[in-house]
Order: sequence, then C-alpha cells, then structure tokens
Amino acid sequence: MDHLTILYRGPLASCDYDCPYCPFAKRRDTPEQLRADRAALERFTAWVAAQSHGVSVLFTPWGEGLVRSWYRRALTELSHLPHVERVAIQTNLSARLDWTAAADLSRLALWATYHPGQVPYERFLGKCRELADRNVRHSVGVVGLPEHLPHARRLRADLPPETYLWVNAAEGHAYSDAEAAEWTAIDPLFAYSRHPHASRGLPCRTGDSVVSVDGDGTVRRCHFVPEVLGNLYDGSFRGALRSRPCPLPVCDCHIGYVHLEPLGLYDVFAGGVLERIPAGPWRVPHPMGAAPLTSA
Repeated sequence: MDHLTILYRGPLASCDYDCPYCPFAKRRDTPEQLRADRAALERFTAWVAAQSHGVSVLFTPWGEGLVRSWYRRALTELSHLPHVERVAIQTNLSARLDWTAAADLSRLALWATYHPGQVPYERFLGKCRELADRNVRHSVGVVGLPEHLPHARRLRADLPPETYLWVNAAEGHAYSDAEAAEWTAIDPLFAYSRHPHASRGLPCRTGDSVVSVDGDGTVRRCHFVPEVLGNLYDGSFRGALRSRPCPLPVCDCHIGYVHLEPLGLYDVFAGGVLERIPAGPWRVPHPMGAAPLTSA
C-alpha cells in the first residue's frame, strides 16, 4: 500500500448549532461520551503516526469537532507527520482559530459550512477572512435551501475570488433549471450536487484506497455502505482492500461520490479532494457532471 485515505467519524455527536435540517442539532454528549470520543481519537492518531505508508485523513464528525481541544490537537499533530499528505475536518467555524499557528499549513485544511440563522453573518465572514490571513487552506459552503440563496450570494460577493464557495443540494429538494442556474452562478460545480448519482455497479475508490473508520476502529468502504471490511487496529481490514463496484443504487453526498471514478472528480479537485478545493478553473469538464449518471 502506497497511500490510504481515511474518513474518520468517532462517537462525537454534539453540536453547538441547531440547524433544522440536522438530526444532531444542539445535541449534548455526556462527560463519559466526550471522554470516550477523546480516547478513540487519540488511539486513531497514534495509529496514523505509526504507519509507514502515506495517509490522508478527513474528519467528518456528526457534531462540531473544533470546539474540542483533542480535535485541534489531533489536526496539529497529524499535520506535522511527514507521511501525512493532508489532514482536514468539516467544521462550522464556531471555534477559535489561533491553534492553526502551530500546524503545518502545507498539510492542514478546513471544510467550512455557513449556516444562516445559526451565526451572525459578519462573525462567520470574519472567521473566513481570518483563515485567509493565516494562510489556512479552506473551502466554504452552504446548503442550497431556497431561503439560503440571498445569504450565499452575499457570501460569494464578500469572499476573495480565490476562495471556492460550494453549494450542497438540499436533501429531498428538486431544482428546476431556473433554480439550478441561480445556484450555479454561485458554485459552477453545482451540477455535481444537483442530482443523486446512480452508482450501482460503477467503479469507486472506496474499499480500495479510501475507507471509513469509526471510533472503535471498524473499517467500512465508506460512511454509506454498512458492510464491515475489518478492523483498523488488528490490521484485518488490509486483506479486504480491493477495487470493487458501488453496491448502492445512488450516491448523493459529496464525500461519497467524489470517489466514483467515472465522475472524474479527482481531476476536478486535484490536490484538494478532501477539503473540496478544485484545481484550476471551476467548471464542469465532463458531461456526467451535468446530469445523473446512468448505471452500466
């Protein structure tokens, strides 16, 4: 194995926001649950440090990780490991950012989401500007709900042109061509998110060079396929790694479909797959991006 990309999601499920579209809004973990999450993360970080092959990590917590000191410490420590190519986390940017000064910024990246109604606009924009001032790689995004459109337009106008602003299609929402055009004016790559991608039978990197890991070390090919490949800590997952087709009828989440090979998104996001930062011009270079895929 030359390189393994890991999507890590520990038991943390608490968040300081209460977004109506999120089942973990304003959920609180008990002190015991927080201690378990910290122990699981420290065990995972130690495993990564002990590897002899390349590793990249995207933390995808159900809750907000950066308000917890152990996530900030894990990101910092992992960023200094020479065999870690990238370490990134999904975050609402509610936590302070001064900790990034101790990280290796050539490897650290943040995937930031703006939640209108949960944070004053100027506060969130200020955090984005602080990231830019600190030279921290980051993307910024919003959920494409109709009521979020004016906020997204304002954010696009206020962010530096070089900051990619992505738009996630709202779950269960169908977009007319006119609506899609409005969102595409903000995110030229919105076509990839607009429709769920028919994925059954299509080649996918998950289960081969990309895996999902939970707090117990259970390894699955991705967050959306329940089949267990083995365990990270006893090494049993390694024998199960191989190229295989997607078993699900559709894939509608970016952290899943970015790994579908026919979409070609490793070229679109070259160098920024985990943190969702495209390379070069932000355009849809392949017709598959403009409509749902058809399974073979």
